[in-house]
Amino acid sequence: MDAAEVEFLAEKELVTIIPNFSLDKIYLIGGELGPFDPGLPVDVPLWLAVSLKQRQKCRLLPPPWMDVEKLEKMRDHERKEETFTPVPSPYYMELTKLLLTHASDNIPKADTIRTLIKDLWDTRMAKLRVSADSFVRHQEAHAKLESVSLLGRNEASPSLRQEQTWLWGTAAWPQEEQAPPARSGPRARPPGDPALVLATEPSLSG
Repeated sequence: MDAAEVEFLAEKELVTIIPNFSLDKIYLIGGELGPFDPGLPVDVPLWLAVSLKQRQKCRLLPPPWMDVEKLEKMRDHERKEETFTPVPSPYYMELTKLLLTHASDNIPKADTIRTLIKDLWDTRMAKLRVSADSFVRHQEAHAKLESVSLLGRNEASPSLRQEQTWLWGTAAWPQEEQAPPARSGPRARPPGDPALVLATEPSLSG
C-alpha cells in the first residue's frame, strides 16, 4: 500500500463541517449523511468536506486533537518515551495534510499545527529507524509495530523488508497480497454519488 492509497482511506474519516446551505438527508451504501442546515454542525467524510469547502459551501471544524497545546504535549511525550505512544488518529498525518491544504483558514494557528505534526512525525520515524537497527542486530524474524499509523507502517515496511532480505534472503519474508493500483488522478465517482448530487442540487442555497 502506497501513500496515495493510505490517503484514499483517510478521506473516509469523518470530520465536522458548518454548512451554509440546506439539503435533506442523502443516503449512501455506508450510511446516511445530513440533513444539512445552515449554521448547524454535521459530520461528513473528509472527501465530501473538502469538496464542499472548495465550492465555499461550508466551514470545516478541526478535530479536537488539532490544537497547539494538545499537540505540544503529544510531541513532548513522544520524545520522552522509548516506545511509540498512541497517536490521535490512525490517519493524523493525512488528515493534517488535507485539512491544512484545503481549509487552513478554518484552523487556528495552522502554521504552528503543521510544525508540531512534523515534529511528531520526525520523532516517530527516528524511532522506527532505531527499531530497524535493533531488528538487524538481534536477527529478529518479526517486527511488532504497535501504535504506528498506517502511513508509518507503509514507510517502515520497505526498510524492514530490506533488512530481513539482507539477513536471510528474499524467501524469508512472506509475499504480501497484491495491492490495488494507485490512482493517478482524481478518483472517479459513480453516477448518483453525493458529491455529484450536491454539485448540481438545485436546492443548495448560499
